[in-house]
Amino acid sequence: MSNIRITKQFSFETGHALYGYDGKCKNVHGHSYQLFVTVIGQPISDSNHVKFGMVIDFTDLKKIIKEEIVNIFDHATVFNKNTPHVELAKVLSDRGHNVILVDYQPTSEMMVIDFAKKIKKRLPNTIQLHSLKLQETKTSFAEWFASDN
Repeated sequence: MSNIRITKQFSFETGHALYGYDGKCKNVHGHSYQLFVTVIGQPISDSNHVKFGMVIDFTDLKKIIKEEIVNIFDHATVFNKNTPHVELAKVLSDRGHNVILVDYQPTSEMMVIDFAKKIKKRLPNTIQLHSLKLQETKTSFAEWFASDN
């Protein structure tokens, strides 16, 4: 049986600020992120299986990504908890804003690493995470490939 890659795309809006950065992104701002999740596996060959012919049901993949990434990061602001941004995070949180504190600089590069760890934990044993592409703007994105890690 052949290995097949399938990809599902997700969208979410997230704000962040890069502490210590020497450009505009040191300021709180947001992006309309596009996340492309590609998994690899063999289509189910049991003709009696309800998911016959599928690597993974897109609905099942969607559930994982929504629970681990989209529902958490959508319309949230992400700050590195090891910076003075934690003070701003507290003020925003106290005022009812959705704030996420992470232990990394919230760049696309670091976010995609975080996302890969979360997704890999949730996939069935027969499915492997192949790659992630996190598009921050129309012309800028970070990619993670299992083969590189």
